[in-house]
Amino acid sequence: MKILANDGVSQTGITALEKEGFEVITTKVAQEQLEQYINTNEIDALLVRSATQVRKELIDNCPSLKLIGRGGVGMDNIDVAYAKEKGLHVINTPAASSASVAELVFAHLFGGVRFLHDANRNMPLEGDSKFKQLKKAYAGGTELRGKTLGVIGFGRIGQATAKIAIGVGMNVIYFDPFLEKMRLDIPFYDGQSMSFSLESQTKEDLLKKSDFITLHVPAQKEYVIGKKEFELMKSGVGIVNAARGGVLDEVALVDALESKKVSFCGLDVFESEPNPEIKVLMHPNISLTPHIGAATGEAQDRIGEELASQIVSLLK
Repeated sequence: MKILANDGVSQTGITALEKEGFEVITTKVAQEQLEQYINTNEIDALLVRSATQVRKELIDNCPSLKLIGRGGVGMDNIDVAYAKEKGLHVINTPAASSASVAELVFAHLFGGVRFLHDANRNMPLEGDSKFKQLKKAYAGGTELRGKTLGVIGFGRIGQATAKIAIGVGMNVIYFDPFLEKMRLDIPFYDGQSMSFSLESQTKEDLLKKSDFITLHVPAQKEYVIGKKEFELMKSGVGIVNAARGGVLDEVALVDALESKKVSFCGLDVFESEPNPEIKVLMHPNISLTPHIGAATGEAQDRIGEELASQIVSLLK
């Protein structure tokens, strides 16, 4: 059987699949040529990340396909329900990248409270001539310890983020309409663990109480955070979105940054991705990464292994 990993897959995943007799092709095929390539090569399984779109037309016109796999969590680039109706297996890897995304959230948080995103822009330009001025400009940092982190969406990634926050010494509150209560078990390097019991807040209470807010929700038809939500927040709040572009209103965000309602924002995803707005890219109080939440070697190995395990189970 042939598998096309169109957006790539880790060597551990390739090795596991080849061991079971699958042929793994890692050629990057352009979206407009994908249908022809799949049919010409009689591809049985298509693996994608976020770049490749797997829509109804492609599914209809590629009869050899038996399985579509998403290396990651969100599957908004795949017509999942339609694919299943047509008898295809649709799989993803919801657990594999949680820790990596959570760590990126804290990279943005730690960087934001100490102005690292802006200092790293300005030190190469003016560090030799305006060192004292820059030192003064970045002197008013804030500690995360003792502050309240509000987590919107408390699935695997939200929980992984909460565990780091608790380890840092933060108070954690969350809002999730599908998860009223949650017990977090936090393991440590020496085999010990601790448990924490949490209950979902209302969204309004979370917005009012949080010093920092992080989003962990799937793609939505409407904004989760917009003008109305910004008005409820504390002045000086910090926000991170490493979930999906379009869950945070970027126009309202820039307004909130300009009015100092929001002190800084960390963005790994963007409304107009892969062409983020210049106003967002150039804002001095926004920390920026190009959708790399799951882009660690460890996460990609876990994703490859998890995909391989499911494919072997379903297709052999």
